[in-house]
Amino acid sequence: MLRTVNRVLIGGVGLLLVALGGSVLAVGLGVRPPSWWIHDGRHDVLLSEAERTRWRDAGWWWPTVIAGLAVLVLLALWWLTAILRRRRLTEVLVDTGDGEGALLRGRALESVLAADAAAQTGVSHAHATLTGRRNAPRAHVWLQLEPEVDPGEALQTLTAESLTHARDSAGLANLPAEVRLRAVKHRAERVS
Repeated sequence: MLRTVNRVLIGGVGLLLVALGGSVLAVGLGVRPPSWWIHDGRHDVLLSEAERTRWRDAGWWWPTVIAGLAVLVLLALWWLTAILRRRRLTEVLVDTGDGEGALLRGRALESVLAADAAAQTGVSHAHATLTGRRNAPRAHVWLQLEPEVDPGEALQTLTAESLTHARDSAGLANLPAEVRLRAVKHRAERVS
């Protein structure tokens, strides 16, 4: 959802800036603006003296401006923290069975999962990352397959062996995974 919000927000701001900048450029080059447009010509200012002092005596004006700006600042801070937040899981909570728990480094489980997946027959390279919460991690695995490997078999082997081994060794009830498969680029074989 954050990716969609991010794209919509950046796209909307970009379109707004392009439209405003294009219109100011057009008026500056001598294009006659419509009657409802905020600027009349080249030498028109952004805010005139009358526009700047228009609401000065109204009691609701400054609280409204301050509240609106505060909401904008809070939304910008939420957006910034959501962008900068770490996506990878740093640790996984392992149930030790005695009511206590142990913490397993997320990178350690990722590297073991990737090495186990790369050891499969026909897999040339594997990469794994963990996301989610530390008591409910989710795996994202990327496999680069050799040209002659059946993707269904590779996926079945990954599910039955590597993901099951990672889930059991960390003591997790389940380990949902998103797997992306890609074939290694190779030259066409020569036929004689």
